[in-house]
Formats: sequence, C-alpha cells, structure tokens
Amino acid sequence: MARTILTAALIVLVNVLVGCHGVDSGRSQLLPAQIRSAVVIRMEVGSETDIIEEMAVNRQAYRQGLKLLVDYYTRTGNNMKLKWAKKELAALDAIPQYNYIIEAITAGPNLRASTMIPEAELMYMEAVRLEKRAKGLVVIYNENLLRLALDKYNQLIRKHPASDKIDDAAFKAGGIHEHFGDYTIAALYYERTYQWDPDTIYPARFKAAYIWDKRLHIRRAEALENYQEVLRRGGLSTRRKEFIEERIMKLTQSDRSSE
Repeated sequence: MARTILTAALIVLVNVLVGCHGVDSGRSQLLPAQIRSAVVIRMEVGSETDIIEEMAVNRQAYRQGLKLLVDYYTRTGNNMKLKWAKKELAALDAIPQYNYIIEAITAGPNLRASTMIPEAELMYMEAVRLEKRAKGLVVIYNENLLRLALDKYNQLIRKHPASDKIDDAAFKAGGIHEHFGDYTIAALYYERTYQWDPDTIYPARFKAAYIWDKRLHIRRAEALENYQEVLRRGGLSTRRKEFIEERIMKLTQSDRSSE
C-alpha cells in the first residue's frame, strides 16, 4: 500500500514538474554552459574603471538587444520566441547588478571641502530630498530611492571635488551604506568626512570608530584614537560620553594585555 502511494506521489510530482515548463518552453534551445561561457567579444584589460565602464555598456547592449527581440516577435506574431525573449529579459532584470566603483576610494583622502559651488548645492539638496522621500514611512524605507540618493551624493563628490558639500555628501552616503549593512564602505565614507573637513559638524569620527570597534572588530588602534579625539573635542551627551569612556578604557586595556 505504502509503495503504491509513493509511486502515485512520484507520478504526480513528475507531471507537475513537466507542466511547469509548458509546451514550447524552449528548454531544448537553451545554450550549453560551454557555449554560454565562451569568449565572443574581446575586451581590453585596462584599469578597473575601464573594465567596469565597458561592462556597463555591454550590460545595456544585452538588455537593449532582448527588448528589440521582444518588439520584433510581438510585431511578427511569433509567440513561442516572444515567450523566450520575455523570460530571458525578466531573468536579466532580476539579476543583481553592482556598482563596483566606490567613490570614496576613487576620490582619496586628500580632498578639501572649501568652495561654495551652486551646482553642488543643488545636487546636495536633491539628494537630501530623495533620501527624505525614501524614509517617508519611518519604519519601511524605499531602498530604491535610497540608492538614487546615494548615487546623487557620489555624483556631487565626483563632479565637484572642491565643493564645501563633499563632507556633507560623504557623511550622508555613509549613513545609507550603514543602513544596508555595508559597514566597511560606511566606515570609509565617515573617515572621508573628517579627512575632507577636519572640523566637520558631523559625528563622523565617532561613527567610524564605532563601526571599526563594534561592527567589524578591526582597526582598534584607530578606533581608540578617534574615540579619544571625540572626547577631547567635547560637546557630547552624557550617554555618549560614558560609552566612549568605557570603550577607551577597554581598548586601552586590550592594547596593554597584548604587549
């Protein structure tokens, strides 16, 4: 009896799996892995930026080609191939696409926030507006809008490296990276904030120290230096002052015990 039930269940499962693919699904037309991974274009090996820019162009060309196929098969009434093209386009859109350029790395630590540039001011205001819209629901953020705001902050840094808004943009960008849990990048942007403006009004030194100390457990000596500098500058709430004093004591003890 048990064997009969198991056999029946397997037959149902096979039928369901076959049914999922449907008629004319194009499974026989899928490219073999060896062909998919074959080199079909030659890319010059240049700098990281060159490679990333060329890859971005190829990404767009691939997507545009699929859209052209969808339009063509729609016009010609080839429903079988239209279904394939739409499925491939949907899969392409679902694949994560990363921005491999981290502007804080590219810009380096030696910029100085010094000049009031009207265009940079407008870009900063637009980025802040996008970020506020993203946080409109307080608990649930619109993460796509957050990424658009991040892109705008990075554009400001890239296009106007002398602007007095680059430290503001770096701090705001650090907060967005921190929201997404990308702590290494967040700490870098916080570090750039006070490197680009040593007298910045933002708590960037504390933020960087906290991430190195409590999130990533690295660069403890630099975290200690930052905590000490934040304490020296003063203007802290009682709660933050007590936290920093506790961390300074523990990090100092840790350094002594490792000697």
